[in-house]
Amino acid sequence: MKSFSDLYWFFKGVKVYALVGESGTGKSFRAKLLAQKYGIELIIDDGLLIRDDKILAGHSAKREQTFLAAVRVALFDDKVHRDTIAKSLQTQQFKKVLILGTSEKMVNKIAVRLQLPQPQKIIRIEEIATQEEIEKAIRSRRVEGKHVIPVPSIEIQKSYPQIFYDRVRVLLKRKQTPLPGLNSSKVYEKSVVRPEFSKTGRITISEAALSQMVIHCVSEYDEQIRIKKLSIKTDTRGYRLVIVIDVPFGTQLTGKIHKMQEYIVENIERFTGILIEDVHIIIDKITRN
Repeated sequence: MKSFSDLYWFFKGVKVYALVGESGTGKSFRAKLLAQKYGIELIIDDGLLIRDDKILAGHSAKREQTFLAAVRVALFDDKVHRDTIAKSLQTQQFKKVLILGTSEKMVNKIAVRLQLPQPQKIIRIEEIATQEEIEKAIRSRRVEGKHVIPVPSIEIQKSYPQIFYDRVRVLLKRKQTPLPGLNSSKVYEKSVVRPEFSKTGRITISEAALSQMVIHCVSEYDEQIRIKKLSIKTDTRGYRLVIVIDVPFGTQLTGKIHKMQEYIVENIERFTGILIEDVHIIIDKITRN
């Protein structure tokens, strides 16, 4: 069943696109190129709502002091922040919007938080960039701490003078034959910045710390449930948890365990900003008190 917001955008004829790729693979650098190709008017990237060469609303994740704080901004974790973007979206005349994220789950979550429909078309960075270009972007991010914001440097200097680093001009050539008197190409300027968190190193969460959070969430949800085994796997899309538990006799397994999965995901993502891609729960034994 469609929500009110889904119906609202459906009747306005709005289509949501998404560009997905691992952090540092060059999504922001190629956002304008993708927008030109598909005729997309708005871009949502790292906490900002962008139209043409202007920041319409939001604040950049690049201004945050820590990596985890930056992730929370990019995910619109703060209600005031996401409400500001959602209201700005409703005032704009547009048919297409592009959301950037590190995984499908991330762009879907952003869409929900900004009261947009789920993306109808998801493009992966590997579809629009070569492996060599992706590896070069990753090296630039990891070695030099360079991040890109797809707006001119004057926009960044105006709002975030403390993080301005450099600028780059990109020539995008149109494939179509231009009309007489019009140029066949367009130059876009992008801002290259070095956030504070890139200078001091990335903050990550160890498996031990994440395990403690999972154990705490399960105990807080129902202290009678016992964790027998917990394994954590990571990939480019996020963290995957496998939890083996014993539950007391009489537990309504389907409903209660599903709600516990949601409780674990919501709390860990809310307090850390990291993405939990999947929580797989295995019931090993039903115990009697």
